[in-house]
Amino acid sequence: MNGNPHLFIPGPTNVPDVIRRAMNIPMEDMRAPDFADFVIPLLADLKKVFRQKSGRVFVYPTSGTGAWEAAITNTLNTGDRVLMSRFGQFSMLWVDMAERLGLEVDLCEVDWGKGVPLEDYAARLAADKDHKIKAVFATQNETATGVTSDIAGIRAALDATGHPALLFVDGVSSIASVEFEMEKWGVDLAVAGSQKGFMLPAGLGILAVSDKALAAHENARMARCYFSFSDMIKLNDTGYFPYTPATQLLRGLRLSVDMLLEAGMESVWERHNRLAAGVRRAVDQWQGCRLVAHGPEWHSDTVSAIYTPEGVDARHVIETAYHKYQTSLGSGLAQLAGRAFRIGHLGSLNPVMLCGALSAAEMALVDAGVAIEPGAGVAAAQEHFRATTPPVQKSVTKARAA
Repeated sequence: MNGNPHLFIPGPTNVPDVIRRAMNIPMEDMRAPDFADFVIPLLADLKKVFRQKSGRVFVYPTSGTGAWEAAITNTLNTGDRVLMSRFGQFSMLWVDMAERLGLEVDLCEVDWGKGVPLEDYAARLAADKDHKIKAVFATQNETATGVTSDIAGIRAALDATGHPALLFVDGVSSIASVEFEMEKWGVDLAVAGSQKGFMLPAGLGILAVSDKALAAHENARMARCYFSFSDMIKLNDTGYFPYTPATQLLRGLRLSVDMLLEAGMESVWERHNRLAAGVRRAVDQWQGCRLVAHGPEWHSDTVSAIYTPEGVDARHVIETAYHKYQTSLGSGLAQLAGRAFRIGHLGSLNPVMLCGALSAAEMALVDAGVAIEPGAGVAAAQEHFRATTPPVQKSVTKARAA
């Protein structure tokens, strides 16, 4: 009676109706003789989303965190030295996992609002003459702060020093949304999650692995069972899995991949950039508010983290938007709790949907006592969207799924 609630957190994201229908099927036999005919092409097409020609992709029934653990335990050894940076909640959690799994972390601390420190990485790699650093870790998109880092720049630093370390990328809130080039950038392990750019419910951890990382696996001795590459390879090569897969999510993933590839990854990246720019135009009009990202070079195209004015509790803004305007905004995490809120703008999204999110955020800010002119941010976003949004082309995939 009150209409639909609106979800604008940076994940889980909105699931398109055609994908929901694709998953609304009876339970199926994951060992049926023809199940391999479905799985093998799906795994091959997933590589196209990662822009990967060699190597392989694993799909685990887990979260992105599980795929993180799979990446580490299958390619490194206890006591290995790794280069990492910490600049938000999720890069912080990755450091925590590495330490708990027994890795020696060479850590770069970075102000929240910035990303991977390329100069520090380059200096530490150059100083590592004996190549004790076995892996370099980078969070491409720090969801907590709305910051995106330069992965190509990290590859350039590795190449400039002739360093053989593996390159790990946390792409949970970036892959299938913003530019990512697995092969071109020489990424060895890249982690994604189903609930972000892939437009699915949470439950799949997707891990792309290079040939170099597969070779490292041969000498990796960390304990693993559920996440074993060897077990996955043995069964995936026949079109099956070493345990019960999330079959309905896989059916949804099939359609998600079809939609992404039909649109073209460059088109997907451009759309996210255009939508994010509209949000940033709106924030510019909100007096006393500003992005957590320290400058344009750090701006994320999948999530904007926004400081509220001094004296305004961001938690009150979030609660007002939720209870009064039926809109979920992302909360500030860790040191940003009460200081910032987030607007997720990734996945299945269009300008009118985002204008609704901005309207709800504006109303909640005004209710919280922020002295902004109602409609100012929305108007700025509207003008941007009117000037930049192309007509939507008819989708063959949607027609086929309907």
